[in-house]
Amino acid sequence: MRRRTAVLTTGAVAAAALGAGVLVYGGDSGADGGRGKQPPATTTITRADLTLSTTVDGKIDFAQRRPVKSAVPGTVTVAAREGSRVTRGEALYELDDKPVSLLYGPVPAFREMKPGDRGSDVLQLERNLVALGRGAGIYVDPRYDEATAAAVEEWQKSLNRTPTGRVGKGDVVFQPGEVTVVRADAALADQVGPDSPVLTVASTRPVVRAQLEPADVSLTAPGTRVEVTLPGGTVRKGKVAGTVRPEETGEGTPENGITVEITLDGGASGVSREDTARSASVKFVSESRENVLTVPVEAIVALRGTDGGYGLQLVEGGTTRMVRVETGMTADGRIEVSGPVVKEGLKVGVAAE
Repeated sequence: MRRRTAVLTTGAVAAAALGAGVLVYGGDSGADGGRGKQPPATTTITRADLTLSTTVDGKIDFAQRRPVKSAVPGTVTVAAREGSRVTRGEALYELDDKPVSLLYGPVPAFREMKPGDRGSDVLQLERNLVALGRGAGIYVDPRYDEATAAAVEEWQKSLNRTPTGRVGKGDVVFQPGEVTVVRADAALADQVGPDSPVLTVASTRPVVRAQLEPADVSLTAPGTRVEVTLPGGTVRKGKVAGTVRPEETGEGTPENGITVEITLDGGASGVSREDTARSASVKFVSESRENVLTVPVEAIVALRGTDGGYGLQLVEGGTTRMVRVETGMTADGRIEVSGPVVKEGLKVGVAAE
């Protein structure tokens, strides 16, 4: 669902005013303007924040979805748990009754690692062993030496695996960090691999995805500020991180529109896994003016004459006078006004409905 706050440009004020039944005054700003003629209703000039916005429904998800595929053939003996968070050293799933452990690092596990090997995968393995408290005696470098093998054996014993001192292909999965399991692609007893998707993971950082119409392309710029109302009613501020490809959302290709991804200020605070099953409300702020003088649009008077322009009918005791004003941004039925005599708290006339 899409909701746009009513927007009036300065050039449209006269038309809006006439449509609302506002007086069209024939004098200039220096004239008496109807002294003694009281308007049908009055209001006061107040200070307010004006915001132009578009509100759409959004879906809470987690960033950086990607599949995890089995590196070797086997039978799933413990399936991944959807919605779970998996950290370093924990099992993502089990294959042939052996845990497939999550380790951190950018280089994928592309081979068996054993004594004598060298490479960036060995380096990140050793860093993980140290982080898991299994790195006694290791000098962290790209070499898989006897100290590395001894540390691997101790780690394997803690996992109830045969202590071989080698890390077999398919024993571990390297990911950039902690992950959220967003979908189990293989069920218990499924035959998988090689290259069969077993589960889909994402980061633990919540994001909100929302679809905008092509006409709203200006709102898709990275850094555009938004307000997100979570399903429980909590309002969180955030910003557009960018647009996303349909395959990154797991929801297929939209027929129309642009899908944007929004990051929330403060990260995962206040966001629960249950929120992903319900819609959030996303307000895109396209323009705002803070602490400006405003009146209802119905208070604006279209001035006739060679100069034209707009005015306000000031009400001072039992008399009135017309003053010329400059108009600015309009939102939520109020319009920004300014001028030499325009001050907060002054009483002005309003057209009858």
